Amino acid sequence: MDLPYPLPNDPLSGPIERLARERDWAHVYGRLDRAPEFPWDEFRALGEAHLLGLSVPRRQGGPGLPLPRTAAALFHLAYRGGSVFAKLALQPEFCSVLGDHGSPEQRRSWFAPQLRGHRLVGNQITEPSAGSDVGAVGARARRTRDGFELTGEKSEAAFAMDAGAALVYARLKGDAGPGLSVFLVPQDAPGVRRTLAPPDLGERWQRRGRVVYERAPLSRESLIGQAGRALDYVWPELIRERVLLGAIYLGVARASLDSTVAYAGHRHAFGRPLSSNQAVSFALAEDCARIHAAWLLIQDTLSGLAEGEPAGGRSALAKWMAGEAALTALDHAVQFHGGQGYSAALPHEQRWRDVRSARIAHGTSEILRRVAARSLWPRDTSRANGRARAAK
Repeated sequence: MDLPYPLPNDPLSGPIERLARERDWAHVYGRLDRAPEFPWDEFRALGEAHLLGLSVPRRQGGPGLPLPRTAAALFHLAYRGGSVFAKLALQPEFCSVLGDHGSPEQRRSWFAPQLRGHRLVGNQITEPSAGSDVGAVGARARRTRDGFELTGEKSEAAFAMDAGAALVYARLKGDAGPGLSVFLVPQDAPGVRRTLAPPDLGERWQRRGRVVYERAPLSRESLIGQAGRALDYVWPELIRERVLLGAIYLGVARASLDSTVAYAGHRHAFGRPLSSNQAVSFALAEDCARIHAAWLLIQDTLSGLAEGEPAGGRSALAKWMAGEAALTALDHAVQFHGGQGYSAALPHEQRWRDVRSARIAHGTSEILRRVAARSLWPRDTSRANGRARAAK
């Protein structure tokens, strides 16, 4: 059944559909939930199809797609195979700090192979006492005669057991200011200890875990860019990736919405189709509108980013709105499919569990709304209002 709002139109939609069918992504998606592992075969297949790092510039070895087209491709990857394959495709963007600020050797050894699906680089910012509050990061690095020594603990690290290297954010002792530095750390280096965490609610294939650095020796070449500048580097990446993640959430949700609309049209209860019940039909109509509205916000935000407009507030709202629209639609898919929707017989419950991370990862819903709200009142205006109130 065709919904009033068509799927995003993009030349990559056909190749993505063929790849999903050839590699039986529907089966792989369910298997990775039941037996979590990093899907190296699928990662390499995406690399061979030039679907990794879609927005990575050509000068860095990527396809160099405009951001709106990247979002459309991620939508189709999620629509055809769930969040697994879309997030695999986005992994090089998660490491754009390495592509943008790494040395030629760092990019040659790690970033370029990741674009081909041959190597995996993780990100490690979160700590037991530092999640959304990046200022509380406690990992410390100190300079040594040969380079650096890293001590600290990272928690909730995606690919903790599978990444060959990680971008590790830490404070460099002796440097002025509160800024963080970022290091490219091979995960088999001396002093690195990795532990797999208990299974997550969703996206179990990421095999998150705990990584402890016990005076781990690092070479001088492990520092990425300039010391103390890591947050300056990661902020533009975070703005982009929040919006692109929103496209993934909507692709997953649209797959379940399409299935649920079709099911409600032919499933009969009490002698009539489910779609004749307003409790069902109204909810699904609202899901269509919410998903489409969130998609338009994503495209508008990405177009602004491409034009160099500041978009921190809009990107926060785009991710938040996409996540909420997706979770509502996925919850309806579970509900309206009844007992089967609640079971692993259908993919809706796994999709809901996978997308539930939208309210936590890459900016919690609370933080996103704070960022968006602060963008409504420029800092100078807020200060002026504060001075006016103080004068009364």
